[in-house]
Amino acid sequence: MSPDPAEASETAQEPEQGRRLSSARVLDVDPLLDDPRTRIVVCCGSGGVGKTTTAAALGLRAAERGRKVVVLTIDPAKRLAQSMGIDSLDNVPRRVKGTEGDGELHAMMLDMKRTFDEVVEAHADPARAAAILANPFYQSLSAGFAGTQEYMAMEKLGQLRARDEWDLIVVDTPPSRSALDFLDAPKRLGSFLDGRLIRLLTAPAKLGGRAGMAFLNVGMSMMTGTLGKLLGGQLLKDVQTFVAAMDTTFGGFRTRADATYKLLQAPGTAFLVVAAPERDALREAAYFVERLAAESMPLVGLVLNRVHDSGAGRLSAERALAAAENLEDPRIVDQGGGKAGLRNSPDTQGSSHSSAPETAAPAPEEGSPADTERSVDRLTAGLLRLHAERMRLLARERRTRDRFTARHPEVAVVEVPALPGDVHDLAGLRDIGDRLAAQRPERTEHI
Repeated sequence: MSPDPAEASETAQEPEQGRRLSSARVLDVDPLLDDPRTRIVVCCGSGGVGKTTTAAALGLRAAERGRKVVVLTIDPAKRLAQSMGIDSLDNVPRRVKGTEGDGELHAMMLDMKRTFDEVVEAHADPARAAAILANPFYQSLSAGFAGTQEYMAMEKLGQLRARDEWDLIVVDTPPSRSALDFLDAPKRLGSFLDGRLIRLLTAPAKLGGRAGMAFLNVGMSMMTGTLGKLLGGQLLKDVQTFVAAMDTTFGGFRTRADATYKLLQAPGTAFLVVAAPERDALREAAYFVERLAAESMPLVGLVLNRVHDSGAGRLSAERALAAAENLEDPRIVDQGGGKAGLRNSPDTQGSSHSSAPETAAPAPEEGSPADTERSVDRLTAGLLRLHAERMRLLARERRTRDRFTARHPEVAVVEVPALPGDVHDLAGLRDIGDRLAAQRPERTEHI
């Protein structure tokens, strides 16, 4: 995002503090969750913006409003399980206890390797599946090949949707820009499977028998010799064995990935971009918005998490700092009731006492009323300075948000006020859900 002139003036006069969204469209969450046509909600965004918590809160709110929901997280952190009162999550949806209402909430965490194993077992005969699962190259590929996690997330999403067991699937994507890598996963996997190296490695198996061996020994001797030096002879053999065993299932990978990609573009899917009111986070959010538009993915809005506010918005940062300085050094202004003897009093001009050095006032005795008053002044000054810092923070957040909404006026936004602590149970998730739904379009039209 291009620089904004507003950033150059941190201390400039701010508009009325505490102002909520006015020019931006407001995202109404409950109608989205209640709509039976909404079958998939995908939460994407950079790391550390509360994406997992948002996904869990949306899932809980939808379940308590009567829908049967499963939340799929790809984040290996344990926050989701802990907040839902589950010891751990795995590749199988687990029922969350303690929800209210007539709906159901289930949660699961993607196990990339197990999902890959399930795909192999489902699309290969038992003998071929066993050979693939035992292959060293497959074990390495399924555990950490670039793009495997994102592709397997699409596989799992496709599996969940095909079962038609849940009214709503909420997907918590990986953090950072890789959160949209699942959009590229089918293309990358297809390029890998259709690549020249794979075609050369599968050629001997496709020819079969002696012809295949002759082709390998004559036509590929130079290539395999080079690859053997680069990869090692055993690894090359493992790759060839894996490719030969997987050849019959490659087309299924691409077909299912393409089907899931189209599912993400369908009207029943809703993308939510999650961000914090910070420059870097909203820059990433803008990237997500633009990328989703380019891919024709149905974006419904932006969730702006951890937005700060103040109940004393009428007191500006400048006035708070001035008041703090006056309390900390009472000599700045005349706080006494006397007239004579003041530094600039007309009565002292030209008198013999005008040049006499000022004597510092004696320190008040500890515990005396004067000492108590000074302690109160110091405490009040500290609070005023904290308030000034908060007002500056609010101003920065507002400017950052306004730059985003000015650049993307078509994106509906819902602001979630910051909580005093972390979310660690269903009550906290329920509170987040209430905050997500608290801001309604009709409430902001007149602001």
